[in-house]
Amino acid sequence: MDNMIGKLLDNRYELLEVIGRGGMAMVYRAQDRRLNRSVAVKILRSDLAEDAEFRRRFRDESQAVAMLSHPNIVSVYDVSRGETEYIVMELIDGITLKQYMERRGKLNWREALHFITQIMRGLSHAHSRGIVHRDIKPQNVMILRDGSVKIADFGIARLESAAQQTMTQQALGSVHYISPEQAKGDRADARSDVYSAGVVLYEMLTNRLPFEGDSAVSVALQHLSSVPLSPCEIDPTVPEALEKICMKAMASDIDKRYPTADAMIADLEEFRKNPDTTLNFTIEELHEKATDEPTQHLPGVKEVTSRLRHEEEQRKETAAPTLPKAILIAAIIAVCAASLFGLWRLIWGSFENVEPAQTDFLVPNLIGKTVEQAEAEEGIAGVFTIVPVGARASEEYEAGQIIEQSPAAGRMVRENREISVFVSTGVKSGVMPNVVNQEHRAAKILLRELGLNLEVNSSLEEYSDDVSAGYVIRSNPAEGETLRDGDVVMLVISKGPETPTATVTTLTNIPLEQAQQIVSDLGLVCLIEYANDDTVPADHVISQSIPATTKVEQGSSIKLVVSLGPASDDTEAGA
Repeated sequence: MDNMIGKLLDNRYELLEVIGRGGMAMVYRAQDRRLNRSVAVKILRSDLAEDAEFRRRFRDESQAVAMLSHPNIVSVYDVSRGETEYIVMELIDGITLKQYMERRGKLNWREALHFITQIMRGLSHAHSRGIVHRDIKPQNVMILRDGSVKIADFGIARLESAAQQTMTQQALGSVHYISPEQAKGDRADARSDVYSAGVVLYEMLTNRLPFEGDSAVSVALQHLSSVPLSPCEIDPTVPEALEKICMKAMASDIDKRYPTADAMIADLEEFRKNPDTTLNFTIEELHEKATDEPTQHLPGVKEVTSRLRHEEEQRKETAAPTLPKAILIAAIIAVCAASLFGLWRLIWGSFENVEPAQTDFLVPNLIGKTVEQAEAEEGIAGVFTIVPVGARASEEYEAGQIIEQSPAAGRMVRENREISVFVSTGVKSGVMPNVVNQEHRAAKILLRELGLNLEVNSSLEEYSDDVSAGYVIRSNPAEGETLRDGDVVMLVISKGPETPTATVTTLTNIPLEQAQQIVSDLGLVCLIEYANDDTVPADHVISQSIPATTKVEQGSSIKLVVSLGPASDDTEAGA
């Protein structure tokens, strides 16, 4: 049993059970005795807590993170200032995005869009406060029961990297999402979080990671030099615009990446409003090299080699290669590869000089034509093969017309090339489902899953004796009617049965019998109390417990004080 269970931190937080373990800390469910609420308490690992500098940085960073306040960030309530280093956070009723993906497998693109948009909003808020997460991955993203997202462990990643520089198998979970600049040991900024978020989006869309390897080092090196398969190559149903957003976020060249989380959110919002939108960049542009000059000698190779030898002499004293060493190794490999590539170019160039020249062909514009019309175009037969790879709705093009092609029109290619095309299915439409008697949030999810970018209005509420509160009474359009992309759907939500009300009138100074009849007609219960009064005649109402003009529910009680007339001498004497 954990020896921390049952302990009371700062005479306030009682540790109840372990709910999470990590390389840096243990997380406990605890009870805040002062505010009488359940919280999560993350306690710094004891071996790390022995380092005074690490403790200072942990405290400074944690206090900065505690200033963040956003719906998509796990709230930090308190930071320790005593001997035990800990952070008190809100207790999340949900699971990690990693667990969610393990249960669901590949997410549909609408669900991925829903999650990544919330992640980026949380990052945008943190970046605006000067805080970079540095360890965005599905394990650090929480999914709540209502489908909302909260990012956890803000500010901790940089500290963890400072404490543990080696890229061992333990780091493999994070290295799959690490940015190229982090892999090189350079300073991480907001764009590093954008890259990691792009990898998370990639994984949601494809159910696989962009880079795999037997070790953390091999994966990190791929982030530096490799280009992953695009999501559409793995799953052709992924919309092109969302694929572009994902690949731009993952651009290895930091200057071609989204400069801010807000810039990525802007494209996500544009895509959400119009999934057929055309963004003003291509995936090819994201991976273009800055120059087409031949590979040149890498400066400092002698120094790198010398340092590598020095590191090799110390290798036996270390348990595993560190990330800086891996980069040095990669530099040597790069130099060797450059030399081999130059030799290959030299040899191949000699053959190129004697081979006959090959013809390039201009890719024609097929947009707006049917496949049959395109195949009949002059210059297609014998040069290009048209391959339909999918279809999707379009308001601009009629059913059967080509709406997208790859390679794009105007490109120069060699003969006998394939042109992959997407064909229009016509205007995107669907049928209004039956949402009557469904809980209003479930009804909205059902409508969202139609993929028609519907605007659902549920602001109208009515009383109903037949439909429970919070459930749909009726919809417009009604069940079975045609829905088109962008339509407005009105849902009328039940407020439950209406309780009849009555407005109380003036009952004072009238006979009791008359007052009782009025109370009965109003549907109220009459309670009577008698008292002597010198000014109000006997059997007339002196006062009423509910003032006139007050609206009350029928069945409510109203007390009337009725006059017995003036007090007699006997009564006064008895008194």
